[in-house]
Amino acid sequence: MRKLIYGMNLSLDGYIAAPGDDIGWSVPSDELFGFWSDQLVAIDLELYGRKLWQAMSSYWPTGDLQPGASPAEIEFARRWRDLSKVVFSSTIDEVDWNTRLVTGDAVAEITRLKAEDGGPMHIGGATLAGAAVRAGLVDEYLLATAPVLVGGGTPFFTALDNWVNLNLVETRTLPCGVILTRYETRR
Repeated sequence: MRKLIYGMNLSLDGYIAAPGDDIGWSVPSDELFGFWSDQLVAIDLELYGRKLWQAMSSYWPTGDLQPGASPAEIEFARRWRDLSKVVFSSTIDEVDWNTRLVTGDAVAEITRLKAEDGGPMHIGGATLAGAAVRAGLVDEYLLATAPVLVGGGTPFFTALDNWVNLNLVETRTLPCGVILTRYETRR
């Protein structure tokens, strides 16, 4: 059975995007790009909701060709492009960049994917991840907490039906002030 990891950048007050889907506050450092790039190497499959997919696919397929791209950004872009991805959406018709589109029941498909043999999967996007959390499918939470308060927007955690008990596995601080925390679901 595969492990499912939910991880994203978030503000200290718990948001992955400020009002208006603004993620301008989360401009990462080379250390943070390096961290997320290493995460891409460690997983077999990336699962996206539509909004996060559209944000990622609007830049990263050619992120390594952008003027002024740092070596960390170039490496991230290349790894992202090569990684197998699944997008869950009922409102878009096609995806590209090594990606498969799922228009049906996301929880059923994630459950099926978890049951397969293979390496870990990463899930991103608050709505999609929230459905997986409520279904008890998330095994690990990876938070990259930025030293900024945005005051509202899209929360990292959506409303839950029940408590989810966790064990702290790792805490690390990057030179840019981002605190990385990793928790495992206590089953």
